[in-house]
Amino acid sequence: MIDPASVRLTFDGELIYWRGPSPFHYVAVPPDGCELLHLVAPVATYGWGVIPVTVTIGDTTFQTSLFPKDGGYLVPVKDAVRRAERLVLGDAVAVDLAIRT
Repeated sequence: MIDPASVRLTFDGELIYWRGPSPFHYVAVPPDGCELLHLVAPVATYGWGVIPVTVTIGDTTFQTSLFPKDGGYLVPVKDAVRRAERLVLGDAVAVDLAIRT
């Protein structure tokens, strides 16, 4: 079993908007990162498959939880982060994340 505290992912993804039950902006975790997250999810999730993480985008670091969606995971990007980093829909976003334990 992989120690969730050792999991750190760095990737680039497109900023998207999802109007689901909780409208928000997200960046999708790429498939190879999702494979690793699926391995640690049973011990890292606090319910409903969400995984608590610390995320850094640009100069902004914040805490959030990954949302499971369609077999993958989405990184929620708070409005305050989007404003601070001047991000708009469709932007390529460099994401660094670590699982919080």
